[in-house]
Amino acid sequence: MPIIDRDTIFLLKPDFEDPAWPEQRFYCWHCVLIDGVLASFPNLQGSLAVRHIAWSKPRTEIVDLLGADHQSLPVMILNSAEISSSLQTNTANGYTFIDDKDAILQALSERHGFPVPHP
Repeated sequence: MPIIDRDTIFLLKPDFEDPAWPEQRFYCWHCVLIDGVLASFPNLQGSLAVRHIAWSKPRTEIVDLLGADHQSLPVMILNSAEISSSLQTNTANGYTFIDDKDAILQALSERHGFPVPHP
């Protein structure tokens, strides 16, 4: 099991095709939202790793860590030193992770000092 030495966010690369809707291009709005927050506060990203991966499945990079049942993105895999977190949404293969966009945004605030969204 690879060690995740810091919180790592996996996002989909924007501008992808889905064979279910031919001749259209897409982006994942949850991923773009998180990407925008990250880009807005570059000085707070130092303790995070961010990886952009292709839309098509299997998403090998995620499958290798969390298994085939957990390929939805965005996902934040927490530092391997974390046994559990109040923000976690799941665990798999010994990893604790967050796979809900709102919980990821909350984790960015609570764990990494990002501002909170205005109500």
